[in-house]
Amino acid sequence: MLIIPAVDLLDGKCVRLRQGVESTAKIYDADPVAAALRWQEQGAKLLHLVNLDGAFGRARKNASVIEKIVRSVEIPIELGGGIRSVGDAASWLLMGISQIIFGSVAVTQREIVREAVAAAGPDRIIVGIDARQGRVTIDGWAVQTETDAIGLARKMTEYGVERFIYTDVQRDGESRGPNIEATLAFATAARASVIASGGFSAVEHFQALAAAKNPHIVGAIVGTALYEGRLELSALVEQFA
Repeated sequence: MLIIPAVDLLDGKCVRLRQGVESTAKIYDADPVAAALRWQEQGAKLLHLVNLDGAFGRARKNASVIEKIVRSVEIPIELGGGIRSVGDAASWLLMGISQIIFGSVAVTQREIVREAVAAAGPDRIIVGIDARQGRVTIDGWAVQTETDAIGLARKMTEYGVERFIYTDVQRDGESRGPNIEATLAFATAARASVIASGGFSAVEHFQALAAAKNPHIVGAIVGTALYEGRLELSALVEQFA
């Protein structure tokens, strides 16, 4: 199981939010490049990069910072936040991003996901499904929809999507543990590779996910607990490799 550190960008800085609310932003590193390099040095095999400004409608604000990160690290990067078209995806892939994460458009403009998979290949496209009580949230988690998370995943697999990131919005940034039950239910129903996200803040949380031995769970994203020093990435990577 991959342990994937998160680097969330807001106004050029590395921050964390509580439940995706922009006003709760807490700056953890004014130099996101340094943060990315730190996680690489501690054994990360993949970096989860989120352009929060993009998610909030400022699509290209962090483009220069993202490019610096791409040029500085040697590990693959998955990028999400404000990617609304096949052209957007293509431009980030051309910059050197390894995998693109589509979020809101998987609900509002589903054909874009189908076109992106056809153009770039299923190994380059991820769909991020952010859920609150089983229903999908969009637009930086600001809008609650009635779209069923599992139903959306099944539709996306029909479009050729092979990998998802599943986030329980109510747990993200709260450091009170992931929603293991919902994550496992999602992975089993989706029957695709799933990266879990939201609330991972203790070794026991990763152990609980790994103990389920769900063949579809391939990784877990961790953010706040790393930045606050409550978890050590190198130890997690070694334990769950």
